[in-house]
Amino acid sequence: MKLNYKVTGEGRPLIIAHGLFGSLDNWLTLARRFGETHKTYLVDMRNHGKSPRADSHSYGDMAEDILHFMDDHALHDAVLLGHSMGGKAVMEAAMLQPERLAGVIIADMAPVAYTPHHNEIFDALLGLDLKSLNNRAEAETYLAASIPEAAVRQFLLKNIDRLQDGTYEWKMNLPVLFKEYNNILNEISHGIYTGPTLALRGERSQYVKDAYLPAFQHRFTDFDLMTIPNAGHWIHAEQPELFYEIVRNFLQKNNL
Repeated sequence: MKLNYKVTGEGRPLIIAHGLFGSLDNWLTLARRFGETHKTYLVDMRNHGKSPRADSHSYGDMAEDILHFMDDHALHDAVLLGHSMGGKAVMEAAMLQPERLAGVIIADMAPVAYTPHHNEIFDALLGLDLKSLNNRAEAETYLAASIPEAAVRQFLLKNIDRLQDGTYEWKMNLPVLFKEYNNILNEISHGIYTGPTLALRGERSQYVKDAYLPAFQHRFTDFDLMTIPNAGHWIHAEQPELFYEIVRNFLQKNNL
């Protein structure tokens, strides 16, 4: 699968993988900062953004997509950075071909199985009739009935694309993401990565609980954890400057 991507900067390759319902556009501002020291590749994950659609959406699939992307661009000793779903895809890639990576950065995600927690979001998105939609304001009004957080609604609304004829369509393969949701919740259950690994978590997030740290320590032998204050799950968007500084310090400390 040929992933859609954007690239900026020069230096050691840094590949950034976004989370569920996201796209590479979520990372453009930080990518410009990372591009000052690294050749930074932003990818749309399969079934998201402008990347191809597929009937499956497992972490094996997504890891292979990243590794094939590295093949296509002749990338070696890359640093992988992934948020949420992208974080697990990065972990899986590290387990499959650890020798190809220089380091791994995981943003607010653990290698554990999660219980379903996107049901209301899926119900709202699947219930939104794009064919009858006149404008984005109508979509936000509809979503507000079940998704009270304005920031979450705005994030999700970025997945609606207006076509030249004035109609709307999803930028993501929503039916397959819903069908494959249990795969997205799966743990990373095999392999060990011995390279430098940084895990970041939001102080207000429940994605990386202390109880999950042994799972990290079992899979990643050179593992550091940093907690970002006053941040929830979207740590890179809520505290971008601190996120950048922590990642930059990790890269410098490990000569990455």
